[in-house]
Amino acid sequence: MNVTVIGAGLAGSECAWQLAQRGIDVTLREMKPQKRTPAHVTNDFAELCCSNSLRSDQLENAVGLLKEELRRLDSLIMACADATRVEAGGALAVDRHGFARMVTEKIRSHPRITVEEGEVTHLPEEGTVVVASGPLTSDALAEELQRLLGENTDLHFFDAAAPLVSADSVDMDKAWFGSRYDKGTADYVNCPMTEEEYNAFWQELTTAQEAEVHGFEDKMVFEGCMPVEVMARRGHDTLCYGPLKPRGLKDPRTGKEPYAVVQLRRDNADGTVYNLVGFQTHLRFPEQKRVFSMIPALHSAEFLRYGVMHRNTFLDSPRLLNRYYQLIKKPRISFAGQMTGVEGYVESSASGFLVGVETARRLLGQPPVDFPQETAIGALGLYVSNRSVTAFQPMNVNFGIIPPLDHRVKGKRNKNAELSARSLAIIDRLKEEVLP
Repeated sequence: MNVTVIGAGLAGSECAWQLAQRGIDVTLREMKPQKRTPAHVTNDFAELCCSNSLRSDQLENAVGLLKEELRRLDSLIMACADATRVEAGGALAVDRHGFARMVTEKIRSHPRITVEEGEVTHLPEEGTVVVASGPLTSDALAEELQRLLGENTDLHFFDAAAPLVSADSVDMDKAWFGSRYDKGTADYVNCPMTEEEYNAFWQELTTAQEAEVHGFEDKMVFEGCMPVEVMARRGHDTLCYGPLKPRGLKDPRTGKEPYAVVQLRRDNADGTVYNLVGFQTHLRFPEQKRVFSMIPALHSAEFLRYGVMHRNTFLDSPRLLNRYYQLIKKPRISFAGQMTGVEGYVESSASGFLVGVETARRLLGQPPVDFPQETAIGALGLYVSNRSVTAFQPMNVNFGIIPPLDHRVKGKRNKNAELSARSLAIIDRLKEEVLP
């Protein structure tokens, strides 16, 4: 038995690993290094493009629950993320290059995984196939999928990446280390702005020249990865309630919360590179340097990478896929990752995990696990295959797609904690069945 997995991103790598761990031979097709998307810069698998953060690690948050489910079920991506984590308060952030290298080494050294390099332009005529080519699927493969599906697959949204700066170029006389409400260790560099400084920054940000991106309009951005200039145009104070929120960040020099705070998060284990939290952007590169240097602590910042925007393609999954991410019309073909409409690194990994597990079970003549909707893994699969959804859009995992408790719980955090406890109890019962 052999399965062809197309794409060695987070979803494809996780899927290939889960298949191989269950005794299934895998041919993993990856177009790098022969060809790269506009967002990728290395030849490693599971390359993180937009951010090095896998978001909250708290069980009161749905993505924290999803990560814990994957940990308990021996996810490759979560094991590598935990091994390469950098301090980020209550979030899980990783050394992005160390993380990708570790995933690559694990995949390439597995005896049941054969990596074949080169762009895929046509799907195999026979056999089991998993398409995990990502939202930046090459034009040739996208055309092949269009022919295969016979449906309108030209659904898309735009997302963007934040800039990176060198740590030693940040003026620490105008910034301080700390975490919001002093939770955890002092992991973020906080760059305060006065009201006057913020007003000048906001004015320049909202009028700065943007890079040309074909077909881009403000309404076509994904809310969870919105360019900072698009957010700023929604109102003068919008940023102060978003990425520049000062709540819980007291400047040790004044003992007060500033008018606005730009946070920098460590991007590598050595702490030599930091990214601007929430500063996804598609401004022209000279404009990024000009405008972002108006942040007092970044007046002489060295930009190691500027922010970029990508057009992402995704399927109208409720019309095309079942809860196992299989193509309804051709069940030998499955899809995994962001192109299915699950948004985010962890969600992509979870879809690859589920496809890998369920595909292996099917090939081995075993019944499906059918992760229930009470689990985050199951809820995502059921969301992307829910035919009652009329205007399907990519979405991060959230407690809104998980069934409510059968009793009242006072307080949102307490309620979410109980939802997580219920889910993890189910996962623990399923472990013996799921683990190879």
